[in-house]
Amino acid sequence: MTLLGTDAYLDHIRTESARFVEVLTSCPPNARVPSCPDWDASDLLWHLGEVQHWWHHVITTRPAAPDAYVDPVRPATYEGLLAFFAEWHEKFVDELVAADPADAAWSWSARPDHHDVAFTFRRQAHEALIHRLDAELAAGSITPLPTALAADGVDEALDVMYGGLPSWGQFDALDTYVEYRITDTGESVWAQLGLFSGTAPDGEEHSGEQDQHVVADPGRAADLVISGTADALDSWLWHRNSDGVQIEGDPTVRDHVATVLGNPIN
Repeated sequence: MTLLGTDAYLDHIRTESARFVEVLTSCPPNARVPSCPDWDASDLLWHLGEVQHWWHHVITTRPAAPDAYVDPVRPATYEGLLAFFAEWHEKFVDELVAADPADAAWSWSARPDHHDVAFTFRRQAHEALIHRLDAELAAGSITPLPTALAADGVDEALDVMYGGLPSWGQFDALDTYVEYRITDTGESVWAQLGLFSGTAPDGEEHSGEQDQHVVADPGRAADLVISGTADALDSWLWHRNSDGVQIEGDPTVRDHVATVLGNPIN
């Protein structure tokens, strides 16, 4: 799938963050966030503000690892949280505007091609998008996800958020494929099932764990097809909503995928 480009991601960071603030400004601070049951609206507001504060530090200190990062102090009032978000969102966006997307920058990803500023553009567009949806779920005022960004989000969720392979791990591929079919754009993201094994740096052993990784179209029929609009699939992959998603194919493959996607991503 072709990426949207840094200008588009930057625009989405702005617009999704603006909608996030618009919703939460009129939302009761103690309103529960159904998609993040441990949080209320004030926790959600703090979370995305803290995330953008963190990535501001990553970009301004690039390419160094963020070892010198100092955690901000959480404001005591909801008004203070809104002010904190406004300040650090503006500073974060200003740093992205001034940065070269090709510049080397730290990232938590194990993939070398993710260690640049462009990774932050894309990742934070989707961070803002999904937490905008969380805000709307808390307020009971859901609006559609932008189609192009949500379609890109299907790929990003599968390839980046679920698709990591640490240097100490091994993926043994199976001859089994899943097609994530985006019905309103005519695109598909393909994943190959397999088993993950390895010994983590802390000594924890992993053996034969169900896994999947994004691959090119294998040129044959999928063993499982998961279909829906970009909005529906992206929301579903982030455990926000399952409406409008259809799953057809081998029940064993479906169980494997359910195990992989059952892992939490926040």
